[in-house]
Amino acid sequence: MLLIPFFMKKIFCLMVIVFLAGGLFSAQKAEAAGIAGASASLVDELSKPDLRIKQLELALKYYKSPLADYSADFVQMADKYGIDWRLLPAISGVESTFGKHYIAGTFNAYGWGGGTIRFESWKDSIEKVSKALSEKYYGRGLDTPYKIAPVYCPPSKVWAGNVTFFMEKMEGFNGKDDLSAQLVLD
Repeated sequence: MLLIPFFMKKIFCLMVIVFLAGGLFSAQKAEAAGIAGASASLVDELSKPDLRIKQLELALKYYKSPLADYSADFVQMADKYGIDWRLLPAISGVESTFGKHYIAGTFNAYGWGGGTIRFESWKDSIEKVSKALSEKYYGRGLDTPYKIAPVYCPPSKVWAGNVTFFMEKMEGFNGKDDLSAQLVLD
C-alpha cells in the first residue's frame, strides 16, 4: 500500500513538469508568431513608397528646381538626422529659388555660410546641412523656422515666414497652379 502513494507522487510530479513544459513551448510559439508578425508589418512598411518623396519631387518639379532629382536624399537625410523633411528644401526655396540661383560650383542652395561654403555635390550638401541643422539648431531646441531665423539669418524679418510658406506648400502640394507661389518665385 505504501508503494501506491509513492508512485502517485512521482506521476503527479511528472504531470506537473509536462504541463509546465508545454506552457513554455506555447509561450515561445506565441512570442515567435508575434516577432514574425512584427517583421512582416515592418517589411510591408518598408515596401510601401514614401509619399513624402513623391510629394517633394512634384513640388520641386513644379518650381522647376534642379533639386527635384534629390527628393529622396532630402527625405532620407531629414529622417537620419531627425529634422522636418520639408525644412531644407523650403530653405532652398527662400535662399536660392530652389537651387536655381546660387554661386556656381558651390552646390549651396541654402545660403549656408552666406552662400559661400562649397560642397562636393548636391547629395553632399543635403547631408552636411541636414546634419548641421540637427546639431546646431534642433539640438538646441530651435526646431521651427521662427526659432531658427534669429540664428540662421538674424537681420531678416521675413525669412521664417517665407520658409514656413514653402513648408506648408510642400505638405499639401497637389501640383496645381498656385498664383501666390508663382508670384514669389518669378
